[in-house]
Amino acid sequence: MLNSYSMTFDGDILRRGFWLYVWEIKGTNSHHLYVGRTGDTSTANASSPFKRIGQHLDPSPKAKGNALGKQLRHAGIDCGDCTFEMTAIGPIFPEQSDFKSHIPFRDRMAAIERAVSDELKRRSYIVLGTHPRIGTVEPNLLGEITSLLDRRFPALPHPGL
Repeated sequence: MLNSYSMTFDGDILRRGFWLYVWEIKGTNSHHLYVGRTGDTSTANASSPFKRIGQHLDPSPKAKGNALGKQLRHAGIDCGDCTFEMTAIGPIFPEQSDFKSHIPFRDRMAAIERAVSDELKRRSYIVLGTHPRIGTVEPNLLGEITSLLDRRFPALPHPGL
């Protein structure tokens, strides 16, 4: 039996640079978030969040960069039974021309990723994955990012209340 699906996106999401993104993944009996960023750890590349969509969910055994898919499988969740929505913020920083210049921005993005993950957990969301504690985030920048996420991810009632 054939089905029809649609996808809508703003062309700005195709821009390269350092982006932060939050995936909301809803399964039949599950609701998770995944926080990620663009800006490779081993090259000077900082791709678009649109490019990361396919990489994150690539089921191929030789796939690289499919952290979200691996996290979902580890949690016992079938990607095919889920709906996905990505909220992307950026580019926060421009892509750099060489790896030496790339490293400080990559590390700043790692700190932002961790801070946003921590904030979403504080709001009672279940956030998949690990986010290393690297550096600190400029308070003004974190405030701007969390302000953008406030409407989309408000604090949830605490379990048992």
